[in-house]
Amino acid sequence: MLTALLYGLITAVPIAIGAAIGLRWDLPSRVLATLMAFGAGTMIAAVSTELFVPAFKQAGIGLAGAALFLGTAVYVVADHLVETRLGSRAIGPALMLGVFLDGVPENTALGVSLTAGGSLVLVVAIAVGNVPEAVSGASLMRREHDMSPRYALVMWVVTAAILVAVTVGGYAVADAVSPTAISIVQAFAGGATLGVLATGLMPEAYREGGWWVGLATAAGFLLAFVLG
Repeated sequence: MLTALLYGLITAVPIAIGAAIGLRWDLPSRVLATLMAFGAGTMIAAVSTELFVPAFKQAGIGLAGAALFLGTAVYVVADHLVETRLGSRAIGPALMLGVFLDGVPENTALGVSLTAGGSLVLVVAIAVGNVPEAVSGASLMRREHDMSPRYALVMWVVTAAILVAVTVGGYAVADAVSPTAISIVQAFAGGATLGVLATGLMPEAYREGGWWVGLATAAGFLLAFVLG
């Protein structure tokens, strides 16, 4: 249980730190874009090797594929609803929504995986991916929504705390959950992550940083792959 708490904190503390940075300072666009692209690369590797591949091997293409698409659909629909309501100002809240919606299944999968020794790649990918989302999301919430920094920080810290609890909860119920159910959670997490990457993190990184952010994405992927 202590290990699950530690892993949960490793993935969640960067959310609070990133939000605090975004609410206090305006990072140069290229720096933020590089962080986003690098985080996207690590998350791509995690989806491929630590989430969908195990789900595919355990549950088969039918269940794993359906869970993957469901995870993506849940995120993109929720993101669309936020965007429809807030218009062009939606990117900040949408990034926080992304941290939560892909974080819940990701951290659940992480907690469950601890019964088999845990996954360093998944921990690194979640932690690294959370930083740019929190920095940019918090910064945009401050600038475009004129939100109180204290209130915004509380929202991000609560999100981080929930994800720690989810990690511990995933570990606690792992022995009572069938391998197939675990695979569905993993594939769902992978789908939600792909939704975040496709509609938020990668387009925003390209918009802010230009063509060269592809190199940062490749670097993030390579690091996560080597760690795996």
